Amino acid sequence: MSINTKFKYISKLIKMRNRFYTLAVALILYSIGANAQKVTERIDSVRINQYGQQVSWLSLNPEAQEGILNFTSDDGTYRFWMDNRVQFDAAFFSNDVYNPIGNGYNIRRARMAFKSILWGNWYGEVDLDFAGSAVEMKDMIIGYIFDKQNIIAKVGQFKENFGMETTTTSRYLTFMERSFVSKLDASRHLGFQVSHWRDKYLLIGAIHFNDQGGYEEVEFSQSNNKKLGMDEGYSLDGRVVFRPIMDVDKVLHLGAAFTYRTPKTDVEVPNTFRFSERSHTSINRKKYIDTDDIKDAGNMTGLNLELAGAYKGFMFQSEYKKFNLQRTKEELDAVDIDGFYVQAGYLLFGGRYNYNKAEGEFTRITRGKDYGELEIALRYDYVNANDFDAKVYGGAAEGYSLGLNYHFNSNVKFMLNYVYNNHDRYANGKGKLYVGHDADGNLTKVPSEVVEPKGQGGEDFGMLSFRFEIDF
Repeated sequence: MSINTKFKYISKLIKMRNRFYTLAVALILYSIGANAQKVTERIDSVRINQYGQQVSWLSLNPEAQEGILNFTSDDGTYRFWMDNRVQFDAAFFSNDVYNPIGNGYNIRRARMAFKSILWGNWYGEVDLDFAGSAVEMKDMIIGYIFDKQNIIAKVGQFKENFGMETTTTSRYLTFMERSFVSKLDASRHLGFQVSHWRDKYLLIGAIHFNDQGGYEEVEFSQSNNKKLGMDEGYSLDGRVVFRPIMDVDKVLHLGAAFTYRTPKTDVEVPNTFRFSERSHTSINRKKYIDTDDIKDAGNMTGLNLELAGAYKGFMFQSEYKKFNLQRTKEELDAVDIDGFYVQAGYLLFGGRYNYNKAEGEFTRITRGKDYGELEIALRYDYVNANDFDAKVYGGAAEGYSLGLNYHFNSNVKFMLNYVYNNHDRYANGKGKLYVGHDADGNLTKVPSEVVEPKGQGGEDFGMLSFRFEIDF
C-alpha cells in the first residue's frame, strides 16, 4: 500500500471517529437537555408550604369585579376577595335643647374584610373594624355551602338573624343609622346557624352565645367566668320568610322571627338585660333611651314581624318588634318593650331595587344612569322602653327622617339625612339628662317634676347629617 493510499485511509478513519464523537456528544447533550426539561417541569409542578409540606396548587385569575378585588381559579373551586368600607360622617344639631349637643365629624366605620371559598364549598371570613381608633372583631366565620340544596351552615361570630334591618349590611342601608327599635336587636354573637332558601321562602335557625367582638365584652365574660363560674348564656333564634311575589322587577316579603335569650356573661352586671341606644347618630354620644340594668333577669323572648316589597324603582320596608323579659323573683313584674318603623324609598333616575333571596333583605341598587342614581326616602320610627307596671322607665321616642342619597357608581355613595327626634320625659339617660322644667322654672332630670304639658316634656331636636362612603 502506497503512502498516499495509507494517508487517505487514515483520514477516513479520523473523519468517521469525529462523526462518531459528534453524534455521541449530540446524544449526550440531547439526553441532558431532555432530562433537564423533565426536571424543570417536575420542579415547576411542586410547591412547598411554610411548614415544609408538598402541596397541590392552582393558578389564580385576578379581577376587579365592579371595584372589588377578586382572585379566582379556573375550575372555580377557589375564590378570594377583599371587602373593605370607609364611612365618613358629619352631624349638626339644633341649639334649642335642654342638654347641649356638640356638632362633629367621625369615621363611622373603617372595615377590612378578607373572604374566601376553599375546595368549592368551604367558606371563611375575617372582618375587622378600625373606627374609633380601636380594633373590633366583627364577622369571624367558618362556613360550608351545600350548592344543590341552597343550604349554608356556619359557625363563628356573626349577627343573630333577628330583624331585617339589623341583618342588612351597613353598605346598603337606606338611612345613615338604623331605626330606634332595630337598635334593640341583638347584634353579633358566637354561634351556629343553618339557612335554607328557595325563590318563595327562606328558613333560618341558630343558637348563639356571648359576644366576643370588643375588648370590654371579652373582659366581662372572662371575669364572670373566673369569679362566679357562670355559664355564658345562650339565644335560640328562628326566622321564616315567605315571598308570594318574586322576580327581577318586583318582590313581596312577609317575614317573622322569634328569639329566646338567657342572660349572657358579656355584661358588666351579671343576670341583667339592658336596652340603650343613641338617637340616629354616633356623633351625639348621649343615650336618651336607656333602661339601665334590669336586674333579676330570667329569660327574654322577642317577636319580630316583617313586611316589605319593591317594584322597580320603588321600595317599602317595615317591622314591628316586641320583647318580653321575665324576672327570677315572683314579686317582680315582667317587662315589655316594643316599637316599629315604616320606610319607603324611590329611585328618581329610573334605577331598580334589588333583593337578596339567600339573606331575605334588600341589597345594592341598580343605577338608572351611567353617571349615577338619586334616591329619596322617608321613615317614621317609634320605640317604647317604658313599662310602668314593672317600674322600668327607659323612655320612649319617635323619629321623622328624610333621606337623599346619591349613588355615584357601585362603590361610592353620598347620603344626606334630616331627622327630627322627639323623646318623652322618661328618656333621661338613666337620670343623667334634663327632660323639662320644674315648678320653679329650673331644669330637671326627674320626669315626675316636669311641668310641661303631656307631649311637650323630654328632649326634642332636629339634626342634619351627611356621609361619604366608599366600598372596595
